[in-house]
Amino acid sequence: MKTDLTDTTASKINKALVLGRRAIGTPAIGMVLTLVIVTDEENAYDALKAASDAAHEHPSRTLVVIKRVSRSPRDRTKSRLDAEVRLGADAGTGETVVLRLYGDVVDHAQSVVLPLLLPDAPVVVWWPVNAPLDPAGDPLGALAQRRVTDTYACEEPIRELAARAEAYAPGDTDLSWTRITPWRSMLAAALDQVDCQVQSVEVEGEEYNPSCELLAMWLADRLDVPVQRTASEGPGLTAVRMDTDCGPVVLDRADGSLATLSIKGQPSRAVALKRRETAELIAEELRRLDPDDTYASALRYGVNRLNAPGTPAKGDSGDGDGAVAVPAPVETAAKAPAKEAAREKAPVKKAAAK
Repeated sequence: MKTDLTDTTASKINKALVLGRRAIGTPAIGMVLTLVIVTDEENAYDALKAASDAAHEHPSRTLVVIKRVSRSPRDRTKSRLDAEVRLGADAGTGETVVLRLYGDVVDHAQSVVLPLLLPDAPVVVWWPVNAPLDPAGDPLGALAQRRVTDTYACEEPIRELAARAEAYAPGDTDLSWTRITPWRSMLAAALDQVDCQVQSVEVEGEEYNPSCELLAMWLADRLDVPVQRTASEGPGLTAVRMDTDCGPVVLDRADGSLATLSIKGQPSRAVALKRRETAELIAEELRRLDPDDTYASALRYGVNRLNAPGTPAKGDSGDGDGAVAVPAPVETAAKAPAKEAAREKAPVKKAAAK
């Protein structure tokens, strides 16, 4: 069932939702959360399709906020809200409201969204593209327990990672981090099979793929060893090589689908490590709404330290102000520095998966 409302209000949209549920014979609300998607017309279809697929696992009320750009000064002075309400077969297992904002109301999207949130249910805000530098400080982001961005969709993803580290707040996450969950799980499982100390690591992948940087920062943060970040033609992450005191451990995925895990003294084995669709990534993020401390720790390690040999160890910014420097694009491998000896921390040999 689909209902179009032109020049409407939040109260009329709520009334249309109630009438629609009665018309299709489901007056009760069975959704577990509210998913707010902030996007533009170009990316709205793909984002909504991914959210609809994820709703099979997490029934939710999906609010798609599309801020329309007015073409003339006269149009910018006219505020208008158009809505498209979808229920039943048109919305999958949940409810969908597509909101198109015009004029001055574009700057007050939170006032439109707030009355449409499900009562006593978590709120997740997702920016498929053009996310704010400070998601928690955004008016819409302030309504949410979980804020999802995607640095892979940015023009300068590495610079964006540095900005995310400066503005991080509990509840922030990124789909570039979600993409490496299978890699982190597989690497942790591989290290569980050997009784060795990791001495150095090399992460190989596309030059401008932030997932590669995040995986390298996670390994450097958790293992406390030098990490090299090298560029390849992709697709995505292509290999992780760990040198240990009892031989190399290599996870190599050249085709973006099937990987080979090699451990010295054991036969090589093929493991499924395919690149996942956006719907799978969103579904994974909706499974947990608590702060992701592992992501926060990896992000704060500092992307600049992967490309700038000689930077101070973790916990020491070097310049005393805690600023995060922005690295140049990855062209050659660069080792992250070792930790300060004074920390007297025992070497870590196993990485913890998310």
